[in-house]
Amino acid sequence: MPSYKAPVKDALFLLNDVFHLSAFSGQPGFADATPDLVEAIITEAAKLAEQVLYPLNRSGDAEGCVRHSDGTVTTPRGFRDAYSIYAEGGWVGLAAPVEFGGQGLPYVLGALVNEFCTSANMAFTMYPGLTQGAMAALIQHGTAAQKALYVPKMASGDWLGTMNLTEPQCGTDLGLIKTKAVPQPDGSYALTGQKIFISAGEHDLTENIIHLVLARSEGAPQGTKGLSLFVVPKLNVNADGTLGARNGVTCGSIEHKMGIHGNATCVMNYDGARGELVGEAGKGLNAMFVMMNEARLGVAIQGLALSEVAYQNAAAYARERVQGRSISGVKAPQLPADPLIVHPDIRRNLMTIRAFNEAARALVIWTALQSDIARCSPDAGARQVAEDHLGLMTPVLKACLTDWGFENCVRAQQIFGGHGYIAEWGMEQFVRDARIAMIYEGANGIQALDLVGRKLGANGGRAITALFHEVMGFIKANEADAGLKPHLTALTQAIGHLQQASMWFFSNGLAKPDNAAAGAYDYMHLFGRVALGFMWVKIIRAAQESGAAEPERLKAKQILATFFFERIVPETSVLLARIMAGADTLMALDAEQF
Repeated sequence: MPSYKAPVKDALFLLNDVFHLSAFSGQPGFADATPDLVEAIITEAAKLAEQVLYPLNRSGDAEGCVRHSDGTVTTPRGFRDAYSIYAEGGWVGLAAPVEFGGQGLPYVLGALVNEFCTSANMAFTMYPGLTQGAMAALIQHGTAAQKALYVPKMASGDWLGTMNLTEPQCGTDLGLIKTKAVPQPDGSYALTGQKIFISAGEHDLTENIIHLVLARSEGAPQGTKGLSLFVVPKLNVNADGTLGARNGVTCGSIEHKMGIHGNATCVMNYDGARGELVGEAGKGLNAMFVMMNEARLGVAIQGLALSEVAYQNAAAYARERVQGRSISGVKAPQLPADPLIVHPDIRRNLMTIRAFNEAARALVIWTALQSDIARCSPDAGARQVAEDHLGLMTPVLKACLTDWGFENCVRAQQIFGGHGYIAEWGMEQFVRDARIAMIYEGANGIQALDLVGRKLGANGGRAITALFHEVMGFIKANEADAGLKPHLTALTQAIGHLQQASMWFFSNGLAKPDNAAAGAYDYMHLFGRVALGFMWVKIIRAAQESGAAEPERLKAKQILATFFFERIVPETSVLLARIMAGADTLMALDAEQF
């Protein structure tokens, strides 16, 4: 049977020793995040994930959701009770502003809670997941009345939220959206159209669901400039906050999916549904991107979370399962065969996964802290630096962490051999669930194009230049550290490859855009290896500083870092060669030749 144990100790090490959360105590939103409170939150989140959510993961996958003839949806057995515990514990509003009933704690804590809960039960965690982005969009772009009407109920967990973008004829290309919004005499709009792939579009966990819907106002131009954002509740909400009649939005069907069966992924039909404009007319994408950026970071965490739970189960299996004898001689003479863990190829897979997991968790925390600074810092310069970081790193995290997360689930499944293919052992569910993260919230190829086409050259390359300075500054400041020296040497070479690739795009991508598009995916993964390598040297420095107190932790992390720099970072040279090959061969075949 699969199991899960939240990595509390490692999370606290990253927060306290690597990123020094206490140093942010003077920043708005951080004052209440004392070390004791942080540890209590992380520990309680682990209990929630392990004891409440994880026991429902396999049963929820097997049972799935049921749509009834009236368009309502029933979630798997146990989900409603689990959600009551989740909401009553204040987890939905952990990072929501105090003025709207939230706890006002840093988003970085919410990111770790999200990881634990997603490892335990990804399908369940998706129900409250998009509510964070919906609240952020309403807080940033909604009217005072909209904020007062909707956000407190969402922060309390009484209501949950969704985002509605995709339609049958359009996914990434939102300019093709057909859902229309017709102005009404009372200032509201009547929305008509169909949305697909809507996570948690209908369910029985809360009495109301607040949909944020991208639609085209009547008479608005075609393309993305004609799109506006609307808030459309499942049940209309009266001015005093009481619930009115059912709105004209229903679940037409539930998608039959490869994974995340416990989450209701819905086709939503809007039939004159009453909605209110959020933000300016024709500026819907501006408001929606607040949600999308939140969602993309959440999806990145999904890649890490499933990689972590898959690793834990594969490592336990490798220690217990006996198969064959070690090539270097018998290791367990008292047993009929040696444990799998003695075989180098098993270790290669396990160390690849774990070396990723620990650095990826650090990368999530580093970026989540930038999100907190961008939201809360009174220093305009600090906010700009943080926003630049978020813009640059969001596509890298979303795509690299989900690509590697899926690959790592497959690696973990492989360790089980034939048992990995059998549902009883749980590994095939992790593989199925992880696959969607590479697709939704902007398929990973689109993330690569966004990184190279928009983020790399934004503001004259300000964000990437700042990153280069930060990494090279760390290398320079620690060049005398003997324990870090081999890692810094490898990181220096890798960031040199990233700089070469960046300059190659500036020289060859503007005149021939296909060159940039052809190399974007490889560039993104080159970038990801550099970012994870930077996290590893920060981790090792912190581990060295606390090494006397925890020598085993230091030893393990030094070995994992060495593995990462020996086995994974050298791939940057291959990725650079692919980028510099350009687009000529890639574009040479005629369409009919495929």
